[in-house]
Amino acid sequence: MDPKNIWITFPELLIWFPLLAGLVTFFIRKEKTVKTWAIIASLITLGISVASLFFADSVKYFYLNNVSYFWLKYLGSNFSIGLDGMSHMLTALTAIAFPLIFIATKNTAYKNANVFYGLMLLTQSGLMGVFTALDVLVFYIFWELAVIPVYFLCSRWGGEKRIQATFKFFVYTFAGSLLMLIGIIYVYQHTGGTVFAEHSFAMNAFYSANLTATEQNWVFWLFFIAFAIKMPVFPFHTWQPDTYEQAPTATTMVLSGIMVKMGVFAVIRWILPIFPEAVTRFDNIVIGLSVGGMIYASLIAIKQDDLKRFVAYSSIAHIGLMCAAIFTKSEIGLQGVMIQLFSHGINIIGMWIVVDLIEKQTGTRKISELGGVAHKAPALTIFLVVIALANIALPLTNAFVGEFMMFSGLFKFNMIYTTVALISIILAAVYILNMVQKVFYGESNSITEKIQEISLNQKLVLGVLVIFIFLFGVFPQPIFDLTKDTISALLIRIK
Repeated sequence: MDPKNIWITFPELLIWFPLLAGLVTFFIRKEKTVKTWAIIASLITLGISVASLFFADSVKYFYLNNVSYFWLKYLGSNFSIGLDGMSHMLTALTAIAFPLIFIATKNTAYKNANVFYGLMLLTQSGLMGVFTALDVLVFYIFWELAVIPVYFLCSRWGGEKRIQATFKFFVYTFAGSLLMLIGIIYVYQHTGGTVFAEHSFAMNAFYSANLTATEQNWVFWLFFIAFAIKMPVFPFHTWQPDTYEQAPTATTMVLSGIMVKMGVFAVIRWILPIFPEAVTRFDNIVIGLSVGGMIYASLIAIKQDDLKRFVAYSSIAHIGLMCAAIFTKSEIGLQGVMIQLFSHGINIIGMWIVVDLIEKQTGTRKISELGGVAHKAPALTIFLVVIALANIALPLTNAFVGEFMMFSGLFKFNMIYTTVALISIILAAVYILNMVQKVFYGESNSITEKIQEISLNQKLVLGVLVIFIFLFGVFPQPIFDLTKDTISALLIRIK
């Protein structure tokens, strides 16, 4: 394909369109118009993402999926962005999530709705930048830009304790970003020469950085702690339940469904190929923390009475398994992570939508105060049961495929870790089924008597999520085909 005939690429569109749409949103005053505009803009972004999947062949359509502009050339940094298999998958998840979130929460009234939806679209643009960056400095900038709107969303439209929760979120993420920046500068100083500078921020330059084993060992932790906070992985998780509980639910869906994937993505994209010796040295420590966090989070989830904190801790358990599987450095484990990145995003957004619907109709999130919802909202119950079964990785659901492969990779690495991690499956069944029984079955009470069946829009959104659950539970091959080249290239670098 002649690059002279290409005036704009898919990664550019995925970043700039939601950015411009978000800026336009700030100037729209009518709340109904703002919501409609946000939905239309997010659907256009989805259309761009779907179109990009038809040109995902990285060799045949290279110039449609990659672009690099001179930027800070004397520092050795170009504005380089591109789409490989993993980026295609995660930008698709981001593009799918936002219109579903906007439609599901359409009836929610926000003060200064134009600012709220504008910040949400800016968050989407930042996320797209993170997943497409091929220059470490560009990656770092988008890493920060994706989080900044979330600070304002949480602090302005959150719950009663939003200021404390947002401050904690800020301290954790700022500390992690500072550590990562120190690590980036150090690795940059050990990169080779380029045409424009002695050192370079280019991805390939970082992959080829001249780091000794000792240097890798300590710089590894600068990056890993930053990414572990974002995922989050035990013991860097304590910001998450408070933030999820206090953030507006639409923002929580973005945080839980997409933003935590930034950390998982970053470990695969940057840590494994840059610090292969350190990864091998510290794999047991990271896997041990991840597996221990899975059990810890599952036990805490069993005791939770607040639905938001319940979903938050269940998410920590799932992310822990992904982190453990990454550090097995096995092909099957990494393939499982790829399918689970997408599946977890779909499933957890479905859980948050159900929690939001219940809270809006009953005014409470306490499991102990609910019961008998199935008598009043049978359609909502059916959707919830399907999503809940996907969260415990029932066969024929999307999470089963990913978890089976991740456990297989973990088993090849160490049987003891696998045995302990498998306990989390039993615990997940306990806390999920216990929640379903207490909230949806049994007798109705004065609180749940007023629940009404969900609207057509809400059925549509949950129906789309259920379709994804069964589609990739039965036929996950499209995701494997999309990401296989990324995994193959990664394994060559780290082995």
